[in-house]
Amino acid sequence: MNLEQLRGFVEVADLGHFTQAAAKLHLAQPTLSRQISSLEIELGAELFHRARGNITLTDAGETLLPRARRMLADADTIRAEMGELAGLQRGRVRLGATPTLCISLVAEAMAAFHATHPGVELLLTEAGSNVLIEQLAAGTVDMALITLSDALPVSGSALVRTPLLTEELVVVSSAEHAPVADEGIDLEALSRLPLVFFAESYDLRGVTDAAFRAAGLAPTPVVEGAEMDAVLRFVERGLGVAVVPAMVLLDRPTLRSTRLIDLRLIRTIGLAHRSDVNPTRAAAAMRRVITATAGELVERDPATMALADARG
Repeated sequence: MNLEQLRGFVEVADLGHFTQAAAKLHLAQPTLSRQISSLEIELGAELFHRARGNITLTDAGETLLPRARRMLADADTIRAEMGELAGLQRGRVRLGATPTLCISLVAEAMAAFHATHPGVELLLTEAGSNVLIEQLAAGTVDMALITLSDALPVSGSALVRTPLLTEELVVVSSAEHAPVADEGIDLEALSRLPLVFFAESYDLRGVTDAAFRAAGLAPTPVVEGAEMDAVLRFVERGLGVAVVPAMVLLDRPTLRSTRLIDLRLIRTIGLAHRSDVNPTRAAAAMRRVITATAGELVERDPATMALADARG
């Protein structure tokens, strides 16, 4: 049994005439007759009483007709839904990202993606890079924006990590209450300022701790254990300064960034996904949007950001 047979059966039942039904379906009348005969043989029952000028349904035909209509309607619905998915009118993307990226790259990329594909559902998981790698391996996210480092777990050879951009960690201070000179600051001078420290779960907390430790410095934080939004708000109010990724300061006129002059603290942002799972069309489109957005961010601040050497 196939859809062409069912469609022919329904048309003959509706019109009561093989020739008219064949014309409506753009078929030769013998072709339609063969389709109906094949369907009757397969079902083991006659579907029509055939009399000259009078085609009527048998009991078997009466039983089949509503089911055939439903099957054809279901097929049309499936075609429409697949067409919507192909055109990215519907779908779902499960994106994981670190907290510092959620207020910068992710926000920009999601806004751009949603503007083009408003019917696609966007699900965001915010966590550290190690946790996101685990979630990728478990299949609970489609892709993840992470900070690349040698300390990340391998989690199998199927995991692909594509570098997107590199960015400096800069010193951020209040534009109104700035205790940092415009020309820059060295690490020793920074250690003497009131510092707002991130929670230890943040990837970049380990980078700043290691830098102070390597220089033999032990700064005393004015606030410790804050999340990104809180860190920026504390700095904005003049409570202290903080070391943050350069991209989080784009479009924040109440904050001022200053570069470290005696060393460059760099982090590399990458997009991770599994090579053994074929991406949906929506997920593939999101990857392209994220890559393009990363390039746009670099163009806005080429002094502290650069595209990574290897891009996918």
